[in-house]
Amino acid sequence: MADRADRGPRRTVEAVWRIESARLIAGLARAVGDVGLAEDLAQDALVAALEQWPASGVPDNPGAWLTAVARRRYVDGVRRQVSFERKVAEIGRELAEAESPMDEIEFDEHVEDDVLRLIFTACHPVLSRDARVALTLKLVGGLSTDQIARAFLVSTPTMAARITRAKKALSDAGVPFQVPVGTELAARLASVLEVVYLIFNEGYAATSGDALTRSELCEEAMRLGRMLAALAPGEPETHGLVALMEIQASRIPARTGRDGELITLLDQDRGRWNRLLITHGLAALARARSLSGSEFSGPYVVQAALAACHARALVAADTDWVRIATLYGLLRALNPSPVIELNRAVAVSMADGPAAGLAIADSLAGEPALRGYHLLAAVRGDLLERLGRPDEARAEFERAAAMTANTRERTHLLARAAACA
Repeated sequence: MADRADRGPRRTVEAVWRIESARLIAGLARAVGDVGLAEDLAQDALVAALEQWPASGVPDNPGAWLTAVARRRYVDGVRRQVSFERKVAEIGRELAEAESPMDEIEFDEHVEDDVLRLIFTACHPVLSRDARVALTLKLVGGLSTDQIARAFLVSTPTMAARITRAKKALSDAGVPFQVPVGTELAARLASVLEVVYLIFNEGYAATSGDALTRSELCEEAMRLGRMLAALAPGEPETHGLVALMEIQASRIPARTGRDGELITLLDQDRGRWNRLLITHGLAALARARSLSGSEFSGPYVVQAALAACHARALVAADTDWVRIATLYGLLRALNPSPVIELNRAVAVSMADGPAAGLAIADSLAGEPALRGYHLLAAVRGDLLERLGRPDEARAEFERAAAMTANTRERTHLLARAAACA
């Protein structure tokens, strides 16, 4: 019974941490100039909350409480190393405020800018793509190392080492804790948006494991996207990404059957799509277009427009495939990619017939980026089946099934292969 009683306060602390951790770490990073140290201080404050809040209750301003504790831990560490007075003079009056009572500590006007700086720091190009994803989920998302490890199906020690290396790489490279400006901002924003969308995609279509989707990752990516849109409200692509994720996420309830089996887009019960998410997504898309002055200002805005085509079709037969094929052509011009061209092949097959789509898919056979990509074989299998070539289709479905690491996808592809026999 005591264990059950302890769980309530602990869940409260964890919920507060998810809400406040990004602002807490960001504010500390600005003050101490080191993201790794800032996270360590924030974790110390979390431990203090877990120890004290179950007995004392959650303070009225939990974020300020955590900030005050973390700052005091930093000051205590400084005292042990150098003269306290000299160090306070170096770090400025802000940290001296840590000597004030906790209930007097408030977030200052820099807090939102700090979170934006934290996002750009976690997504710095000096880090590998995997490291950027892990560090963003840890610092900005507030997820534990264990949660991130489970999401990406690696051991907790492996993920902990990846995060530690990422923080060390930032420190060794002397990455400044700031939002870039000018041309560097555009390049870095693309990196930030890519990381958020990678997190979403891993949730929407898990690359491995027994579940087709991981809704917690989709929710985290959408939360990060909305945060980014609020922190950088004048950037059309941030709103485009939010629109894209929300419209795609609206389909998640219909993507699997009662037993978890995969249901393709054309076969989904659209009555199960989340209309609230669609409404929010369409509003974000309209916002992106109004900011850019163009309907197709960037790749995320165009992808959101593609998703909107499906969302507006109440039944699959109403889908405007000609427009979708045209949008994929625009997307290819903005962001050349064999994966985008493969998606265009599917759209063209629906607009102009499977033979036209197969011609595009066949042209991608030699693409190095698609070597081992199971969806190329899956698309070819579908098109060959529609063209009345079942033996070739079966071979493609079997090849695709052998390449995917997701159990649900493999089962679906093998069922398609068996149906061709």
